[in-house]
Amino acid sequence: MFDALAAALDGSGPAILPLDPDLPRARLNALLDALAPSAIETQEGLERPVSSRAGHANAKGISPETALVIATSGSTGPPKGTELSAAALRASAAASLRRVGAASGERWLCCLPTFHIAGVQVLIRSLLSGTTPLVVPRLEPGALAASGCSHVSLVPTQLRRLLDAGDDLTAVKTILLGGAAAAPGLLRAARSAGGRVVTTYGMSETGGGCVYDGMPLDDVSVDIGPGGRIRIAGPVLFSGYRLRPDLTARARDGRWFITSDIGSISPSGELMVRGRADDVINTGGEKVVAAEVEAALGNCAGVRDVAVVGRPDREWGEVVTAVVVPVDPSQPPHLAGIREHVRHRLPVHAAPAGLVLMPKLPMLASGKPDREALKAHVAEFGGADPADG
Repeated sequence: MFDALAAALDGSGPAILPLDPDLPRARLNALLDALAPSAIETQEGLERPVSSRAGHANAKGISPETALVIATSGSTGPPKGTELSAAALRASAAASLRRVGAASGERWLCCLPTFHIAGVQVLIRSLLSGTTPLVVPRLEPGALAASGCSHVSLVPTQLRRLLDAGDDLTAVKTILLGGAAAAPGLLRAARSAGGRVVTTYGMSETGGGCVYDGMPLDDVSVDIGPGGRIRIAGPVLFSGYRLRPDLTARARDGRWFITSDIGSISPSGELMVRGRADDVINTGGEKVVAAEVEAALGNCAGVRDVAVVGRPDREWGEVVTAVVVPVDPSQPPHLAGIREHVRHRLPVHAAPAGLVLMPKLPMLASGKPDREALKAHVAEFGGADPADG
């Protein structure tokens, strides 16, 4: 993967489309049909042409500037193939290295899937730094200190596990944290433990994280468009969606990429991400941003991890439901306490009307909560306070 990416970036090799080798066969075939690569290389090194796959016999061409195609995580909606040029990928990685002050020769620890943009960017930062990354399939306790690396990219779940294991977060110079919103309590705990944690915001279409600790990277512009939609411009942007000019046109407004997130910009220029536009819960005519409720519950007593979804309801349309992983399963939080905590921080209609307990949240490989699985679980198990039986 590392060698193939290096060749794609310098133009000596073809563009690459990294895919999860553990995908179910049906899902893998659906991706191959949608994105139509000209060849497949397996772990055994076998290749076979697939240019004649259904519907794409005459649509296999790709721009010579494209170095990478990333299949979107699929947290909502069907997957898309995001095409990124070598120039965009290099611009993103170089801006990231400058922002965190990473010096040439400093090594990166890669513990994120390299079929997602965050993992790929660790490889590209390593290439630009003149180093080879240390790739580990799973981040075990003690891995930071044992790695000898200077920088690492993590998702919140990984950071939480390191904290729980008592890992020395000062063993690395920088922890880039992205993939999902981090609870304020998690950030406080990690920084109190001495970790230099830099939060990142971005997506495949922006070449990965392009806003660090709320501030855009060099040459990146952020704006708020109609409906509160976050818009991003700059040299890090994708070229388009593979074989989907209709989706590309919908996502672009001149130089701007229109994200699926809503947010605001402070007077000092700091971007505040409220959440995904499609994660807005409409309850009795009032709109609730799920991510804002999750952030409010991030430091609620007894809550280890939380996701908020809407549960269909005949009377209200949807009811706000908190899916909570308790700190102590023998003493879980109650709905009344959850509601009271949120009501002190957000409008009353944002207070959850339902509570579902889980031993852990279902996650996508990208490190984001699997919202479709969460909604299905909530629909099955309801949302009454478990303490009420």
